[in-house]
Amino acid sequence: MNKQTRHKPAASKFSLLRQLCNLIPNHLVPQLARAADSEAKARTFSPWSHVVSLLYAQVTHSLGLNDVCDALRLRSGPLSAIRGATPPSKNGLSHANRQRDPRLAEQLFWKMLAHLQAVSPDFGARHRPRFAFRFKRVIHVVDSTTIQLVARCLDWAKHRRRKAAAKCHVRLNLQTFLPQFALVDTAGEHDNLRARELCAGIQAGEIVIFDKAYLDFAHLADLAMREVFWVTRAKDNLQGRVVQKLQAGPDGNILRDDLIALTGPTEKFYPVALRRVTALVEVDGELREMVFLTNNVTWSAQTVADLYRCRWSIEVFFKELKQTLQLADFLGHNANAVRWQVWTALLVYLLLRFWACLSQWGHSFTRLFALVRSALWQKLAWSSLLECYGTAGGGGRFLGTPQQAYLPGLT
Repeated sequence: MNKQTRHKPAASKFSLLRQLCNLIPNHLVPQLARAADSEAKARTFSPWSHVVSLLYAQVTHSLGLNDVCDALRLRSGPLSAIRGATPPSKNGLSHANRQRDPRLAEQLFWKMLAHLQAVSPDFGARHRPRFAFRFKRVIHVVDSTTIQLVARCLDWAKHRRRKAAAKCHVRLNLQTFLPQFALVDTAGEHDNLRARELCAGIQAGEIVIFDKAYLDFAHLADLAMREVFWVTRAKDNLQGRVVQKLQAGPDGNILRDDLIALTGPTEKFYPVALRRVTALVEVDGELREMVFLTNNVTWSAQTVADLYRCRWSIEVFFKELKQTLQLADFLGHNANAVRWQVWTALLVYLLLRFWACLSQWGHSFTRLFALVRSALWQKLAWSSLLECYGTAGGGGRFLGTPQQAYLPGLT
């Protein structure tokens, strides 16, 4: 039996970590550091060295400050080739995480997203659908994920009586599978307090889907005034009366389809009629009754239920972040350190997604992350590496591939 030929990745002059960091333009981090007044306060540990150290910590799943500092000190030669980056001391890295403004990391993420989309228009562009239904409109999905923290963070991130947690709110573009807005805050506030901020950038004619945790009828009325279509779930205590029945009786999994008017305390916030669809939805192999609300009366009732099903795609995004990137063990316990690490995790996700797009990677994001981590200091061409190992076993689907929703006859 003939053995299958395995091609070796092509060699490169640069390590894989250096190639990953080279995606960031030379001027960008110093420019943002000057704007944030971080460069003037830096002496031996520059903002660029800070960013590279946190990128390394994310890719290698470093468990603490000593883990990062000792490893980079041992690799100080290859590290210095990355635009003069220097290994941090434990106190230096801890001080930088605590004192430097994390908005630098936040702005770096958004600048890099715009830069990579300009370099390669295919990155973040619409791709062929994977769902059985598709909208030509832009679909936004809004949700949040809770990031558990240690008890030392109770002073600023108290979540329960003896627990601390942060929360990352995200507005995800379903077509590109990339964040369009993100917010890192404490987990103590209710989600609906952030709903307006998350949806501020949505344009007329676009669609936004969110869970009932973001339900705020004053905000929904504002979206309707801006001609934004929205779909959400109704809370169990929703009070309303039927104005018009749009469906005579149960039809398949659609149990009811009505136009309703709100009654009770919420009536003053949303004085016009809205649509309520009651449907049976399969969850974990079982049919469950769910009630959906929307301001669109032209879609079919099944379309409304299917659109809400699109919301579960954001769980794939959160799963990829939490299962691959370092969002369990933090290098610091104050608010700035946690925000630095969360925004750096999103930046690593963005850079690896860019490589996946350019190389047409067909496997999972988890496998891509593991492959890059295992060869981080090796001098291999990243495109050749992904090409050689991207076909092993074959057939895996990249979960981060952009997805669209398609519903016949709708634009």
